[in-house]
Amino acid sequence: MSEISHVGTTVVIVDDHEPFRAAARRLLEREGFEVVGEAGDGASGVRLARELGPDLVLLDVVLPDLSGFDVADELAGGQAKVVLVSSRARADFGPRLRRSPAAGFISKDQLSGSRVRELLEK
Repeated sequence: MSEISHVGTTVVIVDDHEPFRAAARRLLEREGFEVVGEAGDGASGVRLARELGPDLVLLDVVLPDLSGFDVADELAGGQAKVVLVSSRARADFGPRLRRSPAAGFISKDQLSGSRVRELLEK
């Protein structure tokens, strides 16, 4: 049943690497998520998330202008849940990750629809 519960969940992907955004879009859309926007930097990601009101913001921790943590702080209290992603290990972010208002963290190489669903259901 949880496979169906997030069909149509809207997503904004914020990552400065276009190839990752494209791969994440394909993966999530195959899993029933609806990607409604993409941004390549933190400021654009905040603006897009506020304009589009997605259910989820898939957010890279390392961005060219703001950190993903700063973006997550900016979006805290809004309707979107934030899931942080990075090619770096969870341990690299230590206490900052634990203090973040994000729903969770997924290593980019572990990104899957089922992992995103787990975090959304928290």
